[in-house]
Amino acid sequence: MFKILKTEGNARLGEFQTNRGVIKTPAFMNVATQSAIKGGVSAADLSTVDCQVMLCNTYHLHVRPGDQIVKECGGLHKFTTWNGPILTDSGGFQVFSLAALRKISEEGVRFSSHVDGRKIFMGPEESMQIQSNLGSTIAMAFDECVENPAEHKYAKESCERTTRWLKRCQAEMKRLNSLETTINPEQMLFGINQGCTYNDLRIEHMKQIRELDLDGYAIGGLAVGEPTEIMYDVLDNVMPYAPKEKIRYLMGVGTPLNILNGVERGVDLFDCVMPSRNARHGHLFTSYGIININNKKYETDMTPIDETCNCPTCQRYSKAYLRHLLKSGEMLAGRLLVLHNLYFYNHLMEDIRNALSNGTFAEFKRQKEQILGKRV
Repeated sequence: MFKILKTEGNARLGEFQTNRGVIKTPAFMNVATQSAIKGGVSAADLSTVDCQVMLCNTYHLHVRPGDQIVKECGGLHKFTTWNGPILTDSGGFQVFSLAALRKISEEGVRFSSHVDGRKIFMGPEESMQIQSNLGSTIAMAFDECVENPAEHKYAKESCERTTRWLKRCQAEMKRLNSLETTINPEQMLFGINQGCTYNDLRIEHMKQIRELDLDGYAIGGLAVGEPTEIMYDVLDNVMPYAPKEKIRYLMGVGTPLNILNGVERGVDLFDCVMPSRNARHGHLFTSYGIININNKKYETDMTPIDETCNCPTCQRYSKAYLRHLLKSGEMLAGRLLVLHNLYFYNHLMEDIRNALSNGTFAEFKRQKEQILGKRV
């Protein structure tokens, strides 16, 4: 399913075949938490910003509207009208970060919904059942997300539990994919590597889960507040133990600089709410650095956000108008600014792929590092 076309150092240019089309990698997955990109961006809009993959949230869709309802509506593809690949996360991160009064056991996690307080139980089987009802292209295994920093002893026990849960996820997905009523009988499963910032745990856990021959492997539990240098160190240590022939996904990452450094270390897939969240507050990524459209200097600036950008927003609207919309609290501001940032991210990935194809990624990274983190 995953084909490596070219490498430069540890960086990989590839293609990932799914039953919803080919994902050209490295790729950024656009986050549609509740089956929509925050900021008024629809599935149809994603095509205009050259999105390849939409990511939806298992926990949120289970709570509202309910995964059974989505299944009755034909699954996420029909529900949202997005025809490309969809990845659903396991719900684990939200259970551990949002849910109140959670209680972890070997069976799974009991917790209270952050929406209405109702009691919910989610374990490996339940997570797979929910994701099967959603009918996503790729499902993530249910794992325990441990806060950083954590004691080595607890992190080790958590890794062992996550491995046991992963085996249960694999067995349940095999069962679900064999049912006649399953929306997507070709649903894929990615396992998640955990271990906090302990390299010995990360390496040992990756060695264990790679034996399960999954469709893909994710690195979870990073970009949650630890220094960037530590995240890169973990990747340097664990990536050599990830199966080379399988696609690799760094969860919840990140900034353009994070992405460049992740690609350099052999990561193929990324996701993050940053481009849409930052856009809604007026923080925009451009080819010349990061700008804040709220600044007064843009009050009468009739130029586009980025004159080199071909996104729908830059092709039509000025900084002055966009600043006015944002200052006025108009919903259109969020929509137009989110479209720009998503286009920027998707085309950054295209530029990375072109550089890898041409054998110039190292030079491309060196040049972009001087610009992409700069605030204008």
